Amino acid sequence: MSSHNTTHKDWRQAHLGRLLGHAMRRFDDRVLYLMAHNVDVPLALSNLAARAQVSAAHIHITRHLGLNGSRLSDLAASAGMTKQAMGDLVTQCEAWGLVARENDPQDARAKRIVFTETGLAWLRAFEQAVAQTEAEFEQEVGKDVSTVIHLGLEAYAGAYTVLKSS
Repeated sequence: MSSHNTTHKDWRQAHLGRLLGHAMRRFDDRVLYLMAHNVDVPLALSNLAARAQVSAAHIHITRHLGLNGSRLSDLAASAGMTKQAMGDLVTQCEAWGLVARENDPQDARAKRIVFTETGLAWLRAFEQAVAQTEAEFEQEVGKDVSTVIHLGLEAYAGAYTVLKSS
């Protein structure tokens, strides 16, 4: 058994999926912390992030909403969520002033979700927080390990995306 394998007793606590989950939560928590303390983020949003009212689920909108807007169904599909669940997130983010619903110029019956000016400030803060968190990760584990992990996860996640769409 190689050194990275777990013993039979601790496999439930130390398997790759669990480690990835912990790493993702740590990464997202750090990003939200940095966003809560970013002076460019409107105070009300900083307070929401600081009080843990903004969750990783809300970050789905930040990650998946097109810069020119998206239809709710496309946004939900991109985030891997149901249309209803995404609709609830959009409604909450709309109340916070991050997004707005506008008429879709392609289809008068449809609405598009778009970033507001506040939402674009939030997006810039998200970009800065992700970059800083990635730099901190690299500093903690080293450049070579960081590169290998990034390439490995990119290949693994890319294979999942291909498998899921086929």
